[in-house]
Amino acid sequence: MATKPALSTEDWMTKKWRPMMAITYMATIWFDFIVGPIIFNILQYWNPGQAVTSWTPLTLQGGGLYHLAMGGILGIAAWTRGKEKEAMINKGIDPNGGASLGTKTTDTWTQAAATPADEPTPNARYAE
Repeated sequence: MATKPALSTEDWMTKKWRPMMAITYMATIWFDFIVGPIIFNILQYWNPGQAVTSWTPLTLQGGGLYHLAMGGILGIAAWTRGKEKEAMINKGIDPNGGASLGTKTTDTWTQAAATPADEPTPNARYAE
């Protein structure tokens, strides 16, 4: 029978801040490069007496520092999450919350108790 890993006691915000940051960044980009220019041009069309100018993306002002900062935050967050998953895999825990993966020894994996007796273990083909 498969053993499930212990439930995490982390707060939901601790677990979900990375996807929330990515969604926030995506919404900002979507507004700044798609929605903002469309609305700006529609408003200029409805007000014909205005001087015609073009939309200036808000996030590109100041040398694009916003994009550099968000790229750094999301890039480092993705890298650290990858390291966390790698550490969980090395401990034999499925990082996606499934059954136990087994434990890693120096050069081979030992199979967890979740494998039925009639199925060969992954290392059985090399034992012959």
